[in-house]
Amino acid sequence: MLNCHDVAKYFLSRADEDAGDLISNLKLQKLLYYAQGFHLALYNEPLFPELVEAWIHGPVVPEVYHEYKNFGSNAIPIPEDIDFSIYDEKTVDLLDEVYSVYGQFSAWKLRNMTHNEEPWKDTDVSGVITHECLKKYFKTQLLDEDE
Repeated sequence: MLNCHDVAKYFLSRADEDAGDLISNLKLQKLLYYAQGFHLALYNEPLFPELVEAWIHGPVVPEVYHEYKNFGSNAIPIPEDIDFSIYDEKTVDLLDEVYSVYGQFSAWKLRNMTHNEEPWKDTDVSGVITHECLKKYFKTQLLDEDE
């Protein structure tokens, strides 16, 4: 199983700096949330073991937040130490799809989107957004996409 840092590095590697496609910590947190939620809904197991918490500005994986907090609201550089061999095809497809759909939005747009979704709304601030809550909500999003 990947860890949250592996998933974060994958998303960061997708940023096209020349096209002005930059990922801040706030945006990265929301991409991790969507990836975890859809993975749970599709495969009934977490993508990474670390917890997602409900913070004031939306869902956050604290371990990744603290790793990149020194960048503030600035872009996080593309990692140079990423090992693409650790990602299987199923995972790459999911992460690419999440990035394709949600990576186009600004950090603040993603923040506002998560504020309207049950996993964040139904969890106390600083509380853990459970895998069950994520799976239940994101299964409804899969059904919506199939209609």
